[in-house]
Amino acid sequence: MTTTQTRPRQETPREVRPHGKTPLYKRERPLWMLLPGGVLMLAVIVVPLLVGVYIAMLDLDQYTLRQWFSAPFVGLTNFVEAFTDSPLLHSIWISVSLSVLVTAVTVPIGVAAAISTQNRFPGRGLVRSIYLIPYVLPAFVVGTFFRTMLQPQGVVNTVFGADVLWLNGSASYWALAGVMIWTSWPFVYLLSLAGLQAVDNEVHEAAALDGVTWWAKLRYIVFPYLRGPLSLAVIISILHNINNFTLPFVLFGIPLPSSVEVMPVLTYIASFQSFRFGLSAAMAICSLVIVAVPLFVYLRAVKLDTGDDAGPTRKQRRADRATLDTAALAAPAAADIEGARA
Repeated sequence: MTTTQTRPRQETPREVRPHGKTPLYKRERPLWMLLPGGVLMLAVIVVPLLVGVYIAMLDLDQYTLRQWFSAPFVGLTNFVEAFTDSPLLHSIWISVSLSVLVTAVTVPIGVAAAISTQNRFPGRGLVRSIYLIPYVLPAFVVGTFFRTMLQPQGVVNTVFGADVLWLNGSASYWALAGVMIWTSWPFVYLLSLAGLQAVDNEVHEAAALDGVTWWAKLRYIVFPYLRGPLSLAVIISILHNINNFTLPFVLFGIPLPSSVEVMPVLTYIASFQSFRFGLSAAMAICSLVIVAVPLFVYLRAVKLDTGDDAGPTRKQRRADRATLDTAALAAPAAADIEGARA
């Protein structure tokens, strides 16, 4: 009987890319197509931001406005004054607390409204249209409407038999929070409804056949589909509520009560009533930094750049190069050993 000796198949190492050569995943991307968008971003975002930072370092007011960029340079004095001699810290607390409170209340309301209109029933289109009324109304109209209702002799005090000054004093905070909740929850409703449309009908049918309870269905089927849309809804709601200028401006007028002195209105007062343009620019830069914090957290959480077409990271490329170099050095020695065995 003849025995056949089979040699193990030797894997041919991949070609090692020379150092300094552009990787394939970069050479395939026509980066010049990003030029129009980059120019537009530079003109609309970067240049005004740099101009605002420069103005924040000038003593620019109604007396030096004609000089403009020749105004006296004061460095970080405006930033120091904004945090020490102005109510900026108080306004930051008011804006952030209002934004968090409104977002925490609107998310369950929006999700509940989306779930209530998910299944078909007579008049579902009408109900969905009614849900969108607070969202489509202009903020100026909403502010004027609630300003009339919250007067001392208005509808709210008449219906509840109360005598509360909603537009002045400590109650103003809760009045503004209630109005912002009324105008903000339809946005969460829209994104939640879009997330619910992604749930396959077969999943609902399988859950019904298995006798899944409504809470288990919400927890293990519906809520996982809403994780992405709700994350986007939360971050946009927080950013929108922090930067909300029209609603408190129209609802309370100028000057605002201390309990609702939000950052956008404070910046407006410093710029167009006190004519401290350098100080208002410093306040605006501080507001931009505060707004960038939740945005950065959101981008880090969802990791938008982890698609299939994304190239490997620098660490991964370094590890792959080391593996290929090791395989290339070990290949001749392995071939000599196999030849000696044969």
